[in-house]
Amino acid sequence: MARILLIIGGGIAAYKAAELVRHARKAGHEVTPVLTEGAQHFVTPMSLAALAESPVYTSLWDLKDEVEMGHIELSRAADHVLVCPATADLIAKMAAGLATDLATTLLLATDKPVTIAPAMNVKMWEHPATQRNIAQLKADGVSVIDPDEGPMACGEYGPGRLPDPEAILAALPHTGETAPPLAGSEGPLAGKHVLVTAGPTHEPIDPVRVLANRSSGKQGFAIAAAAARAGARVTLVAGPVSLPTPFGVTRVDVMTAVQMRDAVIAALPADIAFMVAAVADWRVAASASKLKKGDGPPELQFEANPDILRELGERPDRPGLLIGFAAETDDVIANATAKLERKKADWIVANDVSGDVMGSDHNRVHIVTRDGVTDMGAMTKAQVAQMLIDRIS
Repeated sequence: MARILLIIGGGIAAYKAAELVRHARKAGHEVTPVLTEGAQHFVTPMSLAALAESPVYTSLWDLKDEVEMGHIELSRAADHVLVCPATADLIAKMAAGLATDLATTLLLATDKPVTIAPAMNVKMWEHPATQRNIAQLKADGVSVIDPDEGPMACGEYGPGRLPDPEAILAALPHTGETAPPLAGSEGPLAGKHVLVTAGPTHEPIDPVRVLANRSSGKQGFAIAAAAARAGARVTLVAGPVSLPTPFGVTRVDVMTAVQMRDAVIAALPADIAFMVAAVADWRVAASASKLKKGDGPPELQFEANPDILRELGERPDRPGLLIGFAAETDDVIANATAKLERKKADWIVANDVSGDVMGSDHNRVHIVTRDGVTDMGAMTKAQVAQMLIDRIS
Protein backbone atom coordinates (compact mmCIF):
# COMPACT_ATOMS: atom_id res chain seq x y z
CA MET A 1 0.00 0.00 0.00
CA ALA A 2 1.34 3.43 -0.94
CA ARG A 3 0.42 6.81 0.52
CA ILE A 4 -0.19 9.20 -2.36
CA LEU A 5 -0.50 12.97 -2.04
CA LEU A 6 -2.60 13.86 -5.09
CA ILE A 7 -2.38 17.47 -6.28
CA ILE A 8 -5.12 18.25 -8.81
CA GLY A 9 -4.57 21.11 -11.25
CA GLY A 10 -7.26 23.31 -12.76
CA GLY A 11 -7.96 21.80 -16.17
CA ILE A 12 -10.85 19.90 -17.74
CA ALA A 13 -8.92 16.64 -17.23
CA ALA A 14 -9.40 17.14 -13.48
CA TYR A 15 -12.58 15.10 -13.79
CA LYS A 16 -10.37 12.02 -14.30
CA ALA A 17 -8.88 12.60 -10.85
CA ALA A 18 -12.01 11.16 -9.27
CA GLU A 19 -11.57 7.94 -11.28
CA LEU A 20 -7.88 7.87 -10.36
CA VAL A 21 -8.76 8.10 -6.67
CA ARG A 22 -11.27 5.29 -7.05
CA HIS A 23 -8.70 2.99 -8.71
CA ALA A 24 -6.04 3.84 -6.13
CA ARG A 25 -8.35 3.12 -3.21
CA LYS A 26 -9.49 -0.13 -4.82
CA ALA A 27 -5.82 -1.16 -5.03
CA GLY A 28 -5.44 -0.47 -1.31
CA HIS A 29 -3.53 2.83 -1.50
CA GLU A 30 -4.16 5.86 0.70
CA VAL A 31 -4.91 9.07 -1.20
CA THR A 32 -4.87 12.60 0.20
CA PRO A 33 -6.27 15.04 -2.39
CA VAL A 34 -5.19 18.67 -2.70
CA LEU A 35 -7.25 20.92 -4.98
CA THR A 36 -5.94 24.09 -6.56
CA GLU A 37 -8.37 26.98 -6.84
CA GLY A 38 -8.84 26.24 -10.54
CA ALA A 39 -9.45 22.52 -9.91
CA GLN A 40 -12.41 23.37 -7.68
CA HIS A 41 -14.25 24.64 -10.77
CA PHE A 42 -14.15 21.11 -12.22
CA VAL A 43 -14.41 18.76 -9.21
CA THR A 44 -15.66 19.37 -5.70
CA PRO A 45 -13.91 18.69 -2.41
CA MET A 46 -16.97 16.74 -1.23
CA SER A 47 -16.84 14.29 -4.14
CA LEU A 48 -13.13 13.62 -3.68
CA ALA A 49 -13.45 13.31 0.10
CA ALA A 50 -16.09 10.62 -0.34
CA LEU A 51 -14.01 8.67 -2.85
CA ALA A 52 -10.70 9.07 -0.99
CA GLU A 53 -12.20 8.58 2.48
CA SER A 54 -9.85 11.38 3.47
CA PRO A 55 -9.97 15.12 4.11
CA VAL A 56 -9.45 17.26 1.00
CA TYR A 57 -7.13 20.25 1.30
CA THR A 58 -7.66 23.46 -0.65
CA SER A 59 -6.10 26.42 1.16
CA LEU A 60 -2.76 27.45 2.55
CA TRP A 61 -4.61 29.71 4.95
CA ASP A 62 -6.50 27.17 7.02
CA LEU A 63 -5.76 28.51 10.49
CA LYS A 64 -5.87 25.20 12.38
CA ASP A 65 -3.79 23.30 9.83
CA GLU A 66 -1.16 25.98 9.49
CA VAL A 67 -0.77 26.53 13.23
CA GLU A 68 0.33 22.89 13.18
CA MET A 69 2.51 23.53 10.09
CA GLY A 70 0.06 21.49 8.01
CA HIS A 71 1.73 22.13 4.67
CA ILE A 72 5.01 20.71 5.96
CA GLU A 73 3.31 17.68 7.45
CA LEU A 74 1.32 17.02 4.28
CA SER A 75 4.40 17.29 2.08
CA ARG A 76 6.34 14.73 4.14
CA ALA A 77 3.64 12.22 5.17
CA ALA A 78 3.15 10.64 1.74
CA ASP A 79 5.32 8.08 -0.03
CA HIS A 80 4.82 9.89 -3.31
CA VAL A 81 3.46 13.19 -4.65
CA LEU A 82 1.40 12.95 -7.85
CA VAL A 83 0.32 16.06 -9.77
CA CYS A 84 -2.63 15.07 -11.97
CA PRO A 85 -3.55 16.82 -14.11
CA ALA A 86 -0.48 19.03 -14.29
CA THR A 87 -1.59 22.13 -16.19
CA ALA A 88 0.76 24.38 -18.15
CA ASP A 89 0.42 27.02 -15.43
CA LEU A 90 1.19 24.60 -12.60
CA ILE A 91 4.17 23.17 -14.51
CA ALA A 92 5.53 26.69 -15.04
CA LYS A 93 5.20 27.49 -11.34
CA MET A 94 6.97 24.26 -10.39
CA ALA A 95 9.82 24.94 -12.82
CA ALA A 96 10.22 28.46 -11.40
CA GLY A 97 10.12 27.24 -7.79
CA LEU A 98 7.12 29.40 -6.87
CA ALA A 99 5.06 28.83 -3.72
CA THR A 100 1.94 30.91 -4.25
CA ASP A 101 -0.73 28.52 -2.93
CA LEU A 102 -1.05 25.25 -1.01
CA ALA A 103 -0.23 23.04 -4.01
CA THR A 104 2.97 24.83 -5.04
CA THR A 105 4.06 25.23 -1.41
CA LEU A 106 3.67 21.48 -0.86
CA LEU A 107 5.70 20.76 -3.99
CA LEU A 108 8.50 23.04 -2.82
CA ALA A 109 8.49 21.65 0.72
CA THR A 110 8.35 17.93 -0.05
CA ASP A 111 11.29 15.58 0.25
CA LYS A 112 9.44 12.72 -1.47
CA PRO A 113 9.53 11.65 -5.14
CA VAL A 114 7.26 13.69 -7.41
CA THR A 115 5.52 12.55 -10.61
CA ILE A 116 3.49 14.81 -12.88
CA ALA A 117 0.88 13.84 -15.48
CA PRO A 118 0.56 16.83 -17.85
CA ALA A 119 -2.72 17.52 -19.65
CA MET A 120 -3.44 20.56 -21.82
CA ASN A 121 -4.21 21.79 -25.33
CA VAL A 122 -1.79 20.43 -27.94
CA LYS A 123 -0.41 23.89 -28.78
CA MET A 124 0.19 24.61 -25.10
CA TRP A 125 1.98 21.27 -24.70
CA GLU A 126 4.16 21.88 -27.76
CA HIS A 127 4.94 25.49 -26.87
CA PRO A 128 8.69 26.05 -26.31
CA ALA A 129 8.02 27.50 -22.85
CA THR A 130 6.19 24.36 -21.71
CA GLN A 131 8.85 22.07 -23.15
CA ARG A 132 11.54 24.18 -21.50
CA ASN A 133 9.72 23.87 -18.17
CA ILE A 134 9.32 20.10 -18.61
CA ALA A 135 13.05 19.78 -19.29
CA GLN A 136 13.81 21.77 -16.14
CA LEU A 137 11.55 19.57 -14.01
CA LYS A 138 13.18 16.42 -15.37
CA ALA A 139 16.59 17.90 -14.55
CA ASP A 140 15.28 18.55 -11.03
CA GLY A 141 14.39 14.87 -10.63
CA VAL A 142 10.65 15.05 -11.31
CA SER A 143 9.20 12.06 -13.20
CA VAL A 144 7.01 13.03 -16.16
CA ILE A 145 4.27 10.81 -17.59
CA ASP A 146 3.98 11.93 -21.20
CA PRO A 147 0.45 12.83 -22.32
CA ASP A 148 -1.45 10.64 -24.76
CA GLU A 149 -2.30 11.68 -28.30
CA GLY A 150 -5.92 11.96 -29.40
CA PRO A 151 -9.02 14.18 -29.63
CA MET A 152 -9.39 16.77 -26.88
CA ALA A 153 -12.23 18.60 -25.21
CA CYS A 154 -11.25 21.76 -27.15
CA GLY A 155 -11.89 19.94 -30.45
CA GLU A 156 -8.23 19.70 -31.49
CA TYR A 157 -6.19 16.53 -31.96
CA GLY A 158 -2.67 15.74 -30.83
CA PRO A 159 -0.53 15.10 -27.75
CA GLY A 160 -1.95 16.59 -24.56
CA ARG A 161 -4.61 14.14 -23.36
CA LEU A 162 -4.33 12.81 -19.82
CA PRO A 163 -3.58 9.06 -19.87
CA ASP A 164 -6.09 6.65 -18.38
CA PRO A 165 -6.06 6.53 -14.57
CA GLU A 166 -4.88 2.90 -14.55
CA ALA A 167 -1.83 3.82 -16.65
CA ILE A 168 -1.00 6.76 -14.38
CA LEU A 169 -1.25 4.64 -11.26
CA ALA A 170 0.92 1.92 -12.83
CA ALA A 171 3.60 4.51 -13.68
CA LEU A 172 4.18 5.51 -10.06
CA PRO A 173 7.61 4.34 -8.91
CA HIS A 174 6.35 2.13 -6.10
CA THR A 175 3.20 0.59 -4.73
CA GLY A 176 4.60 -1.21 -1.69
CA GLU A 177 3.45 -0.68 1.89
CA THR A 178 6.18 1.87 2.39
CA ALA A 179 8.56 3.78 0.20
CA PRO A 180 11.19 1.50 -1.36
CA PRO A 181 14.43 1.30 0.58
CA LEU A 182 17.39 3.32 -0.59
CA ALA A 183 19.56 1.24 -2.90
CA GLY A 184 21.75 -1.13 -0.94
CA SER A 185 20.24 -0.24 2.45
CA GLU A 186 17.82 -3.09 3.12
CA GLY A 187 15.77 -5.75 1.37
CA PRO A 188 16.60 -9.17 -0.10
CA LEU A 189 18.90 -7.69 -2.76
CA ALA A 190 20.62 -5.18 -0.50
CA GLY A 191 24.28 -4.77 -1.45
CA LYS A 192 23.74 -6.23 -4.94
CA HIS A 193 24.21 -4.37 -8.22
CA VAL A 194 21.49 -5.16 -10.77
CA LEU A 195 22.02 -4.16 -14.41
CA VAL A 196 18.96 -3.92 -16.69
CA THR A 197 18.63 -3.07 -20.38
CA ALA A 198 15.24 -2.00 -21.73
CA GLY A 199 13.47 -0.74 -24.83
CA PRO A 200 14.47 -0.81 -28.48
CA THR A 201 17.55 0.49 -30.21
CA HIS A 202 17.32 2.86 -33.18
CA GLU A 203 19.86 2.43 -35.95
CA PRO A 204 20.13 5.52 -38.21
CA ILE A 205 19.64 5.19 -41.95
CA ASP A 206 19.98 8.91 -42.61
CA PRO A 207 19.48 12.03 -40.45
CA VAL A 208 15.69 11.47 -40.25
CA ARG A 209 15.12 7.70 -40.66
CA VAL A 210 15.96 4.77 -38.40
CA LEU A 211 15.67 0.99 -38.23
CA ALA A 212 13.61 0.29 -35.13
CA ASN A 213 11.28 -2.18 -33.45
CA ARG A 214 8.10 -2.01 -31.36
CA SER A 215 9.59 -2.60 -27.91
CA SER A 216 8.01 -0.23 -25.36
CA GLY A 217 10.55 -0.77 -22.58
CA LYS A 218 7.75 -1.47 -20.06
CA GLN A 219 9.01 -4.90 -18.99
CA GLY A 220 12.59 -3.75 -18.42
CA PHE A 221 11.48 -0.65 -16.52
CA ALA A 222 9.19 -2.80 -14.34
CA ILE A 223 12.12 -5.12 -13.52
CA ALA A 224 14.35 -2.16 -12.64
CA ALA A 225 11.65 -0.79 -10.32
CA ALA A 226 11.14 -4.17 -8.62
CA ALA A 227 14.90 -4.62 -8.12
CA ALA A 228 15.16 -1.16 -6.53
CA ARG A 229 12.28 -2.01 -4.18
CA ALA A 230 14.23 -5.11 -3.18
CA GLY A 231 17.13 -2.90 -2.07
CA ALA A 232 19.48 -3.36 -5.02
CA ARG A 233 21.61 -0.68 -6.60
CA VAL A 234 20.11 -0.60 -10.10
CA THR A 235 21.60 0.64 -13.37
CA LEU A 236 19.02 0.87 -16.17
CA VAL A 237 20.39 1.25 -19.70
CA ALA A 238 17.40 2.45 -21.74
CA GLY A 239 16.86 2.77 -25.45
CA PRO A 240 14.63 5.53 -26.86
CA VAL A 241 11.40 5.22 -24.82
CA SER A 242 9.08 7.72 -23.11
CA LEU A 243 8.82 6.21 -19.63
CA PRO A 244 9.49 7.83 -16.25
CA THR A 245 12.63 6.65 -14.46
CA PRO A 246 11.71 4.30 -11.58
CA PHE A 247 12.44 5.65 -8.11
CA GLY A 248 15.91 4.83 -6.84
CA VAL A 249 17.22 3.75 -10.26
CA THR A 250 20.24 5.17 -12.13
CA ARG A 251 19.25 5.59 -15.77
CA VAL A 252 21.57 5.76 -18.78
CA ASP A 253 19.86 6.74 -22.06
CA VAL A 254 21.24 5.40 -25.34
CA MET A 255 20.07 5.25 -28.93
CA THR A 256 21.99 2.57 -30.86
CA ALA A 257 23.11 -0.99 -30.16
CA VAL A 258 26.76 0.09 -30.05
CA GLN A 259 25.93 2.78 -27.48
CA MET A 260 23.96 0.25 -25.42
CA ARG A 261 26.85 -2.22 -25.50
CA ASP A 262 29.31 0.45 -24.35
CA ALA A 263 27.00 1.56 -21.52
CA VAL A 264 26.52 -2.03 -20.35
CA ILE A 265 30.25 -2.72 -20.26
CA ALA A 266 30.86 0.58 -18.45
CA ALA A 267 28.31 -0.43 -15.78
CA LEU A 268 30.14 -3.67 -14.87
CA PRO A 269 30.70 -5.36 -12.51
CA ALA A 270 27.16 -6.47 -11.75
CA ASP A 271 25.81 -9.26 -9.58
CA ILE A 272 22.69 -9.78 -11.72
CA ALA A 273 22.01 -8.68 -15.30
CA PHE A 274 18.62 -8.63 -17.04
CA MET A 275 19.16 -8.17 -20.77
CA VAL A 276 15.57 -7.21 -21.62
CA ALA A 277 16.19 -4.73 -24.45
CA ALA A 278 15.20 -5.62 -28.01
CA VAL A 279 18.58 -4.84 -29.55
CA ALA A 280 18.70 -4.47 -33.33
CA ASP A 281 20.64 -7.32 -34.92
CA TRP A 282 21.85 -5.17 -37.81
CA ARG A 283 22.89 -1.62 -38.54
CA VAL A 284 23.58 0.17 -41.80
CA ALA A 285 26.14 2.65 -43.02
CA ALA A 286 24.08 5.80 -42.48
CA SER A 287 23.85 8.47 -45.16
CA ALA A 288 25.06 11.91 -44.08
CA SER A 289 22.14 13.55 -45.92
CA LYS A 290 18.48 12.64 -46.22
CA LEU A 291 17.79 9.96 -48.82
CA LYS A 292 15.39 11.26 -51.49
CA LYS A 293 12.32 9.33 -52.61
CA GLY A 294 12.94 10.35 -56.21
CA ASP A 295 16.26 8.50 -56.23
CA GLY A 296 14.45 5.18 -55.89
CA PRO A 297 14.81 2.51 -53.18
CA PRO A 298 18.19 2.85 -51.46
CA GLU A 299 20.69 0.01 -51.38
CA LEU A 300 21.40 -0.42 -47.70
CA GLN A 301 24.62 -2.11 -46.64
CA PHE A 302 24.07 -4.07 -43.43
CA GLU A 303 26.60 -5.11 -40.81
CA ALA A 304 26.09 -7.03 -37.58
CA ASN A 305 25.57 -5.21 -34.30
CA PRO A 306 27.31 -6.32 -31.11
CA ASP A 307 25.72 -9.34 -29.42
CA ILE A 308 25.55 -7.84 -25.93
CA LEU A 309 24.14 -10.90 -24.15
CA ARG A 310 26.68 -13.29 -25.65
CA GLU A 311 29.54 -10.90 -24.94
CA LEU A 312 28.53 -10.72 -21.29
CA GLY A 313 28.28 -14.52 -21.12
CA GLU A 314 31.86 -14.89 -22.39
CA ARG A 315 33.49 -12.23 -20.21
CA PRO A 316 35.64 -13.27 -17.23
CA ASP A 317 33.79 -10.66 -15.16
CA ARG A 318 30.36 -11.87 -16.28
CA PRO A 319 27.47 -11.15 -13.91
CA GLY A 320 26.86 -13.86 -11.33
CA LEU A 321 23.38 -14.39 -12.75
CA LEU A 322 22.92 -13.54 -16.43
CA ILE A 323 19.32 -13.45 -17.68
CA GLY A 324 18.44 -12.98 -21.31
CA PHE A 325 15.03 -12.39 -22.89
CA ALA A 326 13.68 -14.01 -26.03
CA ALA A 327 10.72 -12.51 -27.88
CA GLU A 328 9.58 -15.17 -30.35
CA THR A 329 6.71 -15.64 -32.78
CA ASP A 330 7.28 -19.37 -33.48
CA ASP A 331 8.70 -22.35 -31.57
CA VAL A 332 9.09 -20.22 -28.46
CA ILE A 333 10.57 -22.84 -26.13
CA ALA A 334 12.85 -24.45 -28.73
CA ASN A 335 14.27 -21.10 -29.80
CA ALA A 336 14.73 -19.96 -26.20
CA THR A 337 16.51 -23.19 -25.26
CA ALA A 338 18.89 -22.81 -28.19
CA LYS A 339 19.50 -19.19 -27.22
CA LEU A 340 20.35 -20.23 -23.64
CA GLU A 341 23.25 -22.36 -24.89
CA ARG A 342 24.34 -20.04 -27.68
CA LYS A 343 24.50 -16.96 -25.48
CA LYS A 344 25.97 -18.73 -22.41
CA ALA A 345 23.21 -17.27 -20.24
CA ASP A 346 21.91 -18.73 -16.98
CA TRP A 347 18.21 -18.08 -17.68
CA ILE A 348 16.21 -17.11 -20.73
CA VAL A 349 12.83 -15.50 -20.14
CA ALA A 350 10.83 -16.34 -23.25
CA ASN A 351 7.54 -14.91 -24.45
CA ASP A 352 5.34 -15.23 -27.52
CA VAL A 353 5.01 -11.86 -29.27
CA SER A 354 2.88 -13.08 -32.15
CA GLY A 355 -0.14 -11.43 -30.48
CA ASP A 356 -0.69 -7.98 -28.96
CA VAL A 357 2.19 -8.02 -26.48
CA MET A 358 4.63 -5.35 -27.66
CA GLY A 359 3.60 -2.15 -25.91
CA SER A 360 0.85 -3.73 -23.81
CA ASP A 361 0.82 -3.98 -20.01
CA HIS A 362 0.52 -7.79 -19.97
CA ASN A 363 2.82 -10.68 -20.75
CA ARG A 364 3.06 -14.46 -20.53
CA VAL A 365 6.55 -15.78 -19.99
CA HIS A 366 8.43 -19.05 -19.66
CA ILE A 367 11.63 -19.29 -17.64
CA VAL A 368 14.08 -21.54 -19.47
CA THR A 369 17.11 -22.89 -17.57
CA ARG A 370 19.32 -25.94 -17.94
CA ASP A 371 17.07 -27.64 -15.38
CA GLY A 372 13.92 -27.24 -17.48
CA VAL A 373 11.11 -24.87 -18.42
CA THR A 374 8.63 -23.14 -16.11
CA ASP A 375 5.47 -21.63 -17.55
CA MET A 376 4.58 -18.62 -15.40
CA GLY A 377 1.17 -18.05 -17.00
CA ALA A 378 -0.44 -14.74 -17.93
CA MET A 379 0.47 -11.73 -15.77
CA THR A 380 0.87 -8.00 -15.94
CA LYS A 381 4.41 -6.89 -16.73
CA ALA A 382 4.69 -5.52 -13.20
CA GLN A 383 3.76 -8.97 -11.84
CA VAL A 384 6.30 -10.64 -14.13
CA ALA A 385 8.97 -8.28 -12.80
CA GLN A 386 8.08 -8.96 -9.17
CA MET A 387 7.97 -12.70 -9.78
CA LEU A 388 11.47 -12.65 -11.28
CA ILE A 389 12.89 -10.58 -8.41
CA ASP A 390 11.21 -12.86 -5.84
CA ARG A 391 12.61 -15.93 -7.59
CA ILE A 392 16.11 -14.45 -7.63
CA SER A 393 15.90 -13.30 -4.02
